Amino acid sequence: MGDPSAPLLTHIEDEGTSPSLSFHKIFEESLSGFTFPQFLQILLVGLALAFDSQQIFITVFTDAYPTWHCLDHTVCNPSTTTDICKLPRSAWEWDGGFKGKSAISEFKLECSSSFLRSLPTSAFYMGSIVGGVFMALVPDSFLGRKKLLFFTTLAMSLTGISIFFSSNIWTYAFLKFVIGFARSQTGTYALNLISERVSTKWRPRATMIPFTLFVLGFMSLSGMAYLVRHASWRVLYLCTSVPAAIHSVCIYFFALESPRWLHVQGKNQEAIEVLKRLSPVNKDYLESVSSRLHSKEQSPNSSIKDMFIRRWAFRRIMVVMIIMFGLGMMYYGVPLAVRDIKVNIYLSEALNAMVELPTFVITPILLEKFNRRSSVFVNCLLGGALGVLCFVMTTFERTNIAFALELGSFFCARIGFNLMAVYMIEMFPTCVRNFATTMLRQSLVLGGASCPIIASVGRNVPSVSFAVFGLLVSGLGLFALLLPETKGSSLCDTMEAQEQSDQALKTSPSC
Repeated sequence: MGDPSAPLLTHIEDEGTSPSLSFHKIFEESLSGFTFPQFLQILLVGLALAFDSQQIFITVFTDAYPTWHCLDHTVCNPSTTTDICKLPRSAWEWDGGFKGKSAISEFKLECSSSFLRSLPTSAFYMGSIVGGVFMALVPDSFLGRKKLLFFTTLAMSLTGISIFFSSNIWTYAFLKFVIGFARSQTGTYALNLISERVSTKWRPRATMIPFTLFVLGFMSLSGMAYLVRHASWRVLYLCTSVPAAIHSVCIYFFALESPRWLHVQGKNQEAIEVLKRLSPVNKDYLESVSSRLHSKEQSPNSSIKDMFIRRWAFRRIMVVMIIMFGLGMMYYGVPLAVRDIKVNIYLSEALNAMVELPTFVITPILLEKFNRRSSVFVNCLLGGALGVLCFVMTTFERTNIAFALELGSFFCARIGFNLMAVYMIEMFPTCVRNFATTMLRQSLVLGGASCPIIASVGRNVPSVSFAVFGLLVSGLGLFALLLPETKGSSLCDTMEAQEQSDQALKTSPSC
């Protein structure tokens, strides 16, 4: 946080003779430190990612294949019989005698196709894809970052609560689609709102906080699932959705709007008031310069069609989408497939979440020490190899080694996502960066939508999904060699400036 002993801003010039100031300069100077109100605001908004992560991974527990035991040992031998679909229903029973422990058992899907068993999870990811496209086209000029975040989190949480009353697999799958649609841009809105309320100096560190909360939300899900393991699977949705609904209300009443968005909308006075609340120590400075603020600054025109007209841009976005599709399958698929390894599901999911935390420290080191292109390429090869080895070790029933390899493949998937997120920002200019980032995220989700079917197939061929994920990531990672190297380059605003920067990167990295 900012040093409280640091002197306040004193360079206040005469208002009548001084030239007007840009909002960017006022913003950077007033938020040069990192204040406690800023930290609280980041926590408030960042918690949205914690609840978002719970909805992403909740089906690992709610849609898990329950354990069972034999009732009639004349026709059922637990040591030799692994497929209950080949047994009469009277010869076996779910452990605990409670069929509501999982959606699989309650809706009698144990002998259904892998498509039907994975339908709710796939519906969730399809909703995220459709919602991502739709919400990307909705302008926020009439709502703003804060209200968009409020409405999406509220819709997600209320739909999650309504799952408690679902009566069949089709209703359940539909509600999962709605949840995916509602939360499709939650992460984007939260990250934009956070990054637009801190200065350039503090932005890299501040944006790590919501990512950390995302992982902590994933970890807390395992604990909650363990506590309600003897209750209905619907209870877990209540445990996650009710707090999320309360949090969305807190966002509406206590979160501050983005001062940058307010300025773009011509609401300079409101923007200054937000800055005063974020940095109370600079209140006098902000009052003195508010009258010298430009009414509105011209921003670069968007040119999404250039993404398809210019060959270099189209080639880059296609390569990025291919790589992110593979990473998405591994990132979302590995936690689903881990139940095929005979380990404790609650412990395994908690450890999967824990291995994400070091990635937020390791990623900046990789970005500073190594090239982007080689880092992505090697990471994909390593993650893919670990996935294949996990399948091999499971085949030889080396459970502990297989689980360690699973954690390693998941770790590489997260590192790959972090690297590509930064790589994408540097490869595209401001005028198309939002659209390009949306395509990156959509490819990630599309990979996630495909992985439940592959993970479900693993019920018939144990752990083969790890081999599939590994081979895909390794193969698609080769496309990283087609991307330009961007280490050391500055961010550009227009397509023309980006082209000039690419050509003169080694001699003139500035746009």
